[in-house]
Amino acid sequence: MSSPTPNHDDVVHSEPFLRSLMRRQLALSIACAATFLVALLGLPLLNYFAPAFMATRVAGFTLSWLILGVLFFPFVWIISYVFIKRSLRLEEAEVQELRRS
Repeated sequence: MSSPTPNHDDVVHSEPFLRSLMRRQLALSIACAATFLVALLGLPLLNYFAPAFMATRVAGFTLSWLILGVLFFPFVWIISYVFIKRSLRLEEAEVQELRRS
């Protein structure tokens, strides 16, 4: 079975289009990773620099355990959701830009 011959007039699969899209998605990935790292490294830093604040009881948990055990996973899901939505929006914006030109 032979592979279909690529259409050289296909702008959506062109090198400049893909490079631009990948550059924007890289920036989005770095922003999401930085947000995750701030949360991941912020918790131990808060425990170290503000132990009295992190020992505050909220709903029967210390604030440290509430953040780590209850709120951290929803926070990661929110980061994932934002990444997917913005990534799809970037792809749509690139396609719309090509259609206008």
